[in-house]
Amino acid sequence: MTVTLRKNSSVSLQKQAGSTLTGITLGVGWDVATSGSGFMGKLFGGGQPESIDLDASCILFDGSGKPLDIVYFGQLNSKDGSVRHSGDNLTGEGDGDDESIAIDLTRLPGLVETLVLTVNSFRGQTFDKIQNAYGRVVNSNGTELARFDISDSGPHTGLVLASVTRNGGDWTFKAIGARATGRTAHDLTAEAARHI
Repeated sequence: MTVTLRKNSSVSLQKQAGSTLTGITLGVGWDVATSGSGFMGKLFGGGQPESIDLDASCILFDGSGKPLDIVYFGQLNSKDGSVRHSGDNLTGEGDGDDESIAIDLTRLPGLVETLVLTVNSFRGQTFDKIQNAYGRVVNSNGTELARFDISDSGPHTGLVLASVTRNGGDWTFKAIGARATGRTAHDLTAEAARHI
């Protein structure tokens, strides 16, 4: 059964899975907010949502908070190959995850202590133009372990969404939901480091 997290809450992924984890996928989804769907809005061009290009990224940190690697649309695999990005979704259309990042926990270097999931708007579109946004963790067998529904819209262009932290032999997923300003994952690295 999925655990739905609130901002700043966390869950043990191994306890949630009920067994040792070998791999997880961090999924991110969103829809374009619709406005002007009434008669007058349709008459004057409302109701047709624009596409929103949000980018999910994963920043890998060591135990001292130093960034080691970034996986994003411009670098789809970590340098060691343990973290893989699904590719860039330019619109947010369709059901399910719009972008996902698969993590092979058995291959992740021991130096990596925390992975931070961020979302940014490459075109500079703000988060008040999206709805139904979420981040989630899925086990390697496809079972959703935890979910964080994002209700925080506003004029920001980035979000430090969540973190996955090594805790001995376990991993902890924490919902962060911190607003940020930036159009790339590199722009969000300092803000992400503040939340680990």
